[in-house]
Amino acid sequence: MRILISNDDGYLAPGINALADALAAIAEIVVVAPDSNRSGASNSLSLDRPLSVQQAANGFYFVNGTPTDCVHIALTGMLIDKPDLVVSGINNGPNMGDDTLYSGTVAAATEGYLFGIPAIAFSQGEWGWAHIDDAARAARDIVQRYADALDKPYLLNVNIPNRPYEELGQPLATRLGRRHQAEPVIKSHDPRGREIFWIGPPGACKDAGEGTDFHAVQQGRISMTPLQIDLTHKTQLALLAKALG
Repeated sequence: MRILISNDDGYLAPGINALADALAAIAEIVVVAPDSNRSGASNSLSLDRPLSVQQAANGFYFVNGTPTDCVHIALTGMLIDKPDLVVSGINNGPNMGDDTLYSGTVAAATEGYLFGIPAIAFSQGEWGWAHIDDAARAARDIVQRYADALDKPYLLNVNIPNRPYEELGQPLATRLGRRHQAEPVIKSHDPRGREIFWIGPPGACKDAGEGTDFHAVQQGRISMTPLQIDLTHKTQLALLAKALG
């Protein structure tokens, strides 16, 4: 198996290093990741400047761009052989519910999916890298046990609780939960007295009931959510067509 690995925390992040070590035992891996933290980059491509690719001492490739840039460059200009799987992460913190719209981790996997390649995004349920090696071991299990369980291509969003491997239990198939709207921006001033704004924290859980990714992780279970890209609102489409006559 050939696996392309990327992330949004940057090529030096503990999550991608743990994931690469775990998957190298079962596959031929190539790592192409951002040169620095690009959290919240979503599916953005860098179209206003050229991008450079460099190789670190450990063999990882790093790009001065977004997670989507990394996977796009790898698939269209770097790799001779198409990978069998694109894997992103392991992210420092959760990507559940509405987070998936902003997540660079999910975006890297999505880019692989758009090229017709099965893809999995891995995140931890809490920030701080606690039990990251256990999470990487769980990620390897998922690749080995479930990578061929779905119709290809597929896009999976996986969140792993920050717990010892032995306490994780069987993964759960989940749907995305929902958050309340984000907290207000935090106003401040720069050294020259100009007003600046920091993006505030994400909203609290709004829909975290049984069956959601939030609920699974709260129960100490691995959440596995299949995603799709079609954003068409079918009901509104029918109403619009009717209104247009």
